[in-house]
Amino acid sequence: MTHATDGLPAREVGLQLDRIADELADRFHGVFGRENAELFVRETYDLLAEHATVTVHLPALTARFARERLVDLGRAEGLTQVTVPQVLFLCVHNVGRSQMAAALLDHHAFGRVTVRSAGSQPTGEIPEIITAALRELHVPLEAAYPKPLTDEVLRASDVVVTMGCGDACAIYPGKRYLDWDIPDPDGEPLHMVRRIRDEIDRHVRGLLDELGNQP
Repeated sequence: MTHATDGLPAREVGLQLDRIADELADRFHGVFGRENAELFVRETYDLLAEHATVTVHLPALTARFARERLVDLGRAEGLTQVTVPQVLFLCVHNVGRSQMAAALLDHHAFGRVTVRSAGSQPTGEIPEIITAALRELHVPLEAAYPKPLTDEVLRASDVVVTMGCGDACAIYPGKRYLDWDIPDPDGEPLHMVRRIRDEIDRHVRGLLDELGNQP
């Protein structure tokens, strides 16, 4: 189902989604067909719209998230070549701990790891205080947004790191599952967010060292 976004009628949204599907079909030519691309685009739009508080950017976010989902599906199905391990960070709302962890690992890894994040109940927007704390380390987070947990990202990931999301994560054999007991930064002042950021950073650096030492 295609919903109207802020300032855009449903028909215009539908045309934008069609263009996104066309672009993704070209990008994944030989891997996924136009029907697969359109299915993922429409489903992705609805997933994001279900939890979005501001919908004006939904088509652009749909293009980004649908592309990631198709990349992960290709990886999970063995349709694309895999050269680096993939790590998924999972928390409840995907606006705090998991976003910080993903940004920090991506910053330190320099392309040696594929990084994903998601929320078991994604909602809201990433607080400015989270973005500001990472900016102090020259780690950008301005383009990040909360994403729902999907089956293909779980299947594609080699390591799944949970932070306070309970039993929302399905268990797949052959994957490594870690649970980091890290406080929720929601509502905390900047000095506490910095402490949480630094604790996450220590965990991330340790994980990166472990992944680098694997054969």
